[in-house]
Amino acid sequence: MRSRDGLRGFCAQGHADYAEYGEDIVCASVTSAVQLTANGITECLGINASVSVDPQGGISLILPQDCRREDAAAFLEALYLHLTVLSQDYEGTIQITDSEV
Repeated sequence: MRSRDGLRGFCAQGHADYAEYGEDIVCASVTSAVQLTANGITECLGINASVSVDPQGGISLILPQDCRREDAAAFLEALYLHLTVLSQDYEGTIQITDSEV
C-alpha cells in the first residue's frame, strides 16, 4: 500500500502453489519475510501499526497516519524488494499489486 509519501503498509494473502503444502519454499519465504517485517515494525521499532490476521492466513499491516519514520519505511521497502526478487526467481508464483491508501 502506497501513499504519496511512500509505502505505508502491505497485504499478503493466498498461496504460491510452487510445491505441496509443507514443501513450498516460495510460500515459506514470503511468510518469513512478512513476519519479519511486521515484527520488526511493531516489536523492534515499537510502532503501533494496524495489523490484521485472517483465519485463512492472510495478513495486513498499515502504518499509523502520522508515522514518518524512515526505519519503518526501510522495512517496507526491503519487503517489497524481497518479494519482487522472489517473483522474478519463481515466475508465476507471486503477484505484487501496488494500491494507494
